[in-house]
Amino acid sequence: MKTIRSTTRPGTRTAGGAVTRTGGSTRPGARTGTTRTAPPRRTDPRRPGADAAARHRERERLPRYWFANRLLLTLSGQRPVHWMLGHTLGAAYDQLTALAPQAPLRPAPPGRRTPVVRRCDEFRPRPEVIEAFARIASGDRLRALAFRLERGTDLRWRCSAVELGGAAVPHAAGARE
Repeated sequence: MKTIRSTTRPGTRTAGGAVTRTGGSTRPGARTGTTRTAPPRRTDPRRPGADAAARHRERERLPRYWFANRLLLTLSGQRPVHWMLGHTLGAAYDQLTALAPQAPLRPAPPGRRTPVVRRCDEFRPRPEVIEAFARIASGDRLRALAFRLERGTDLRWRCSAVELGGAAVPHAAGARE
């Protein structure tokens, strides 16, 4: 046999005007079984109060940040050059193979932080081309990384040129100027 329970919620008024309460205490002013909840967090990265994690996730979806992070991992020696093979065009891959053995963005001496992309901006000379420039921080050093992205007929972005501030890039045979 089922028991029938009251359908009034804690802290609500009944038809007679009495306030219903749940909980073990009967003293006046005692907390009822209700819980407080925090206000909802803003997750829209365009609004001023958006949390940093949401802004970070939104930023990482942009092609320029995605490529900047991949190039950073390659040029710091954390990933092999062939890791970028399907994401670069011929001349850019040649530039990476010339730069990567030097690992110009490798972490500073022991005890220092690993390099990170601080900021990455872009310029669009044409609709299917992005010229991006990133600031790479490693400890107290700040380096510049510039690269060009071109969108292919398959709608995938590929890196077509790479330049690293302060690092000489020997021109490989067959590289475009």
